[in-house]
Amino acid sequence: MLKGIAPCISPDLLKVLAEMGHGDEIVLADAHFPGHTFNVRTLRADGVNIPTLLDGILPILELDSYAPPLAMMAVVTGDKLDPKVEASYMKVIRKHVPAAKVPERVERFAFYERAKKAFAVVMTGETAKYGNIILKKGVTPV
Repeated sequence: MLKGIAPCISPDLLKVLAEMGHGDEIVLADAHFPGHTFNVRTLRADGVNIPTLLDGILPILELDSYAPPLAMMAVVTGDKLDPKVEASYMKVIRKHVPAAKVPERVERFAFYERAKKAFAVVMTGETAKYGNIILKKGVTPV
């Protein structure tokens, strides 16, 4: 156990976060997301919801300040978006990044393409529909 590192951050996830460079993206995926289909660097965080992971990741990961650092999947025509999902994420995000803007919404198949190119995908225990979120890493201030 390391001091200052949340228990939800596994050694593998900590390694991935450290290896990411500026502009690299990590997908925090809901339990239904086909992460292993889209990305060979897929980690498991079963039983951990995304707000908990955000609360563990954001104290140690700087979000990009040059490009939109957050993205979520846009609702598919005919489906209904639950605004509580984004609100619960933003509550945690703004705890660590008070000026954070809401995530951009990305069409489903464009989101899948970003997942393919992402540095890693973390499969979580999140069950909220449209609960996937992408974080873009920034430069750590000195």
